[in-house]
Amino acid sequence: MVEFLLRWAFAFGLLTLTYNPTPYSYVNWLTGGSFAPLSLLVLSGLLLLVGYIIYLRATFRSIGLFGMALVLALVGAVLWVLYDLGALSLNDTARNTWLALIAMSLVLGIGLSWSHVRRRLSGQADMDDVDD
Repeated sequence: MVEFLLRWAFAFGLLTLTYNPTPYSYVNWLTGGSFAPLSLLVLSGLLLLVGYIIYLRATFRSIGLFGMALVLALVGAVLWVLYDLGALSLNDTARNTWLALIAMSLVLGIGLSWSHVRRRLSGQADMDDVDD
């Protein structure tokens, strides 16, 4: 469980570093007329890209596009139930953005953790195809 929380936290960090409703994100840094040197902007963008490649590649290999859609659908259904019960209001765009970031980070966190969960449940390890 601790491993999943760490993977989810890193996914959430990656997504929120890229974009969030506060002024402190890479997208706002690029579009906000920052006086940072171009080299720093490029380096930061490449570091974020490496993080996305790691997470997305592992997620696609682990749960695939269908699994990603299923996890998003489950999170959406939970949000819908909370909305119907009156526990959640969707009038605030900043809150909606944070909810979307949480949903996407859950997809990435589950995708990165799924092979470990499957191995514990079934006793079978996943292997990558190796060309000789």
